[in-house]
Amino acid sequence: MSQALTKNEIVSSDEESLILVDAGDRELGFLDKSACHDGAGVLHRAFSLFVFNERGELLIQQRAEDKRLWPSYWSNSCCSHPRRGESTETAVSRRLEQELGLNMVLRYRYKFEYSAAFEDQGTEHELCSVYTGCTSSEPMINTVEIASWRWIDGDLLTSQLDTEPERFTPWFKMEWQRLRREFPGG
Repeated sequence: MSQALTKNEIVSSDEESLILVDAGDRELGFLDKSACHDGAGVLHRAFSLFVFNERGELLIQQRAEDKRLWPSYWSNSCCSHPRRGESTETAVSRRLEQELGLNMVLRYRYKFEYSAAFEDQGTEHELCSVYTGCTSSEPMINTVEIASWRWIDGDLLTSQLDTEPERFTPWFKMEWQRLRREFPGG
């Protein structure tokens, strides 16, 4: 395991500057995270990471209770945004270390645009790059970001997504379907 953070370090804020993009991923400017998620949302660059162990199980996390959007919902291993002046690849590695205390080789899989509103709290409107990685280490979670976590077999996860979709974030459901279809080995 890489050098882990303390278990309660604040690693993001609503004031951090996110990268606004068009559908072709061309930078259009910058806006604070909070404003990016207000109302119908403003399209910005994001990423999602799926971490597998040597048994092929996926690490999923339950989002912290105080998250503005989808608090306490189960989601993929890690997701966030590159910051102003930061490449997506650098941001994925940074956030993997900050949230899970892990370091590994990551593989870019695909990019897609989605929009999903959460009650009256705001909207995710993201151009999201999806990555996968594999580890033999156990995570050291950052409890500011993550309420709980577990390793889960892919077939069991697919079953739970079908029978209890309301427990999971919308982007996770979309990404998992495509990963299973186009990248069945992770």
